[in-house]
Amino acid sequence: MAKRVFLHIGAPKTGSTFVQNVLFQNRSALKRAGILLPGSASAHDQAMTDLREVTWRDPAATWTWDRLAAKAAGWHGDVVISNEALGGATPAQAARAVSSLAPAEVHIVVATRDLWRTFPSMWQQSIRSRNIWTFEAFLSAVEQGRFETFWEMHTGNRMLRRWGDLVPAAHRHLITVPPAGAPHGTLWQRFARVLGIPDGVCEIGEPTANTSLGAAETEVLRRVNQALGDRYPHRTPYQKVVQRHLVNAVLRKSGNTVPLRVGPDRAEWVLDLAEQQIKELAEYPCDIVGDLSELRPAGVREAPGPAPAELGDSQVLAAAIEAIIGMLGHAESLGDRVDHSYEQRFQRLTERATGKVKRTLRLRG
Repeated sequence: MAKRVFLHIGAPKTGSTFVQNVLFQNRSALKRAGILLPGSASAHDQAMTDLREVTWRDPAATWTWDRLAAKAAGWHGDVVISNEALGGATPAQAARAVSSLAPAEVHIVVATRDLWRTFPSMWQQSIRSRNIWTFEAFLSAVEQGRFETFWEMHTGNRMLRRWGDLVPAAHRHLITVPPAGAPHGTLWQRFARVLGIPDGVCEIGEPTANTSLGAAETEVLRRVNQALGDRYPHRTPYQKVVQRHLVNAVLRKSGNTVPLRVGPDRAEWVLDLAEQQIKELAEYPCDIVGDLSELRPAGVREAPGPAPAELGDSQVLAAAIEAIIGMLGHAESLGDRVDHSYEQRFQRLTERATGKVKRTLRLRG
């Protein structure tokens, strides 16, 4: 049976893509060190959708939470399960997850980031998940208490109360995301310390973060989502088509010339929220890796770029035209790959046919 199981449950937009890439790219080395990552990153995602019983679970998914838990139970050392959407589980779902891993020693790992950077990142991620609301509508919903999902999934204090209360205080870990400009290895070093990964086991390479879109590119995607109507209505079809061919292949490579920021009119609100969050976390018994002061936003009174809704039609049109040009290049590269693949298959078939003819002639001779 597993000795310890580390459940990294979130939050989204806290460097989870980078951390998961390091983990899964080094899974063989980790296994030799006695640390198992059961299944694949996709398996962890599928298990999350099963545990949370979400309506957008892929009908073709084969991994369930119980299957992942069984893999963990079959290991003799430590186990890491990582998916940033686990933090959105209900109290009952979280309790089920923790109890399913008994009698292993379960540790809850939560990463949290300052709200000033989280708000635009979260809104953009929602647009990349097929939402159509404006940035202002998103912020107003959060501010007026009409979007509790944000607090449940993106704040360490809420996630720790749901998940952390299920395990002893010594098994609760809060990791703060370093401020902008910190060495890229800092976040990984904090995770490695919590997970008990010895120095030198993993190669972290260059950061592979989930690249942000610019304000104009995000607005283009939001309008595309509106125009799609009922096409690609669910998570998996949308990811396979829109996320793959428009977002990843084109929009993410645009250069992000106009970054997203919260306006200075909400500076005091965000600062007050940050102080409240720091106070709650300081009073909650857990292992803090990093510094709670990193949750205090910096540069909140700096003049931001225009909000997406304030962009001129010419800016959005220019971004849309660039996206079309990018998709033409993407389509051309896909065509070249198909042609090359066809040529390779034709060559293999020709070689096989030639070989058969030669063998037949030799037998007849």
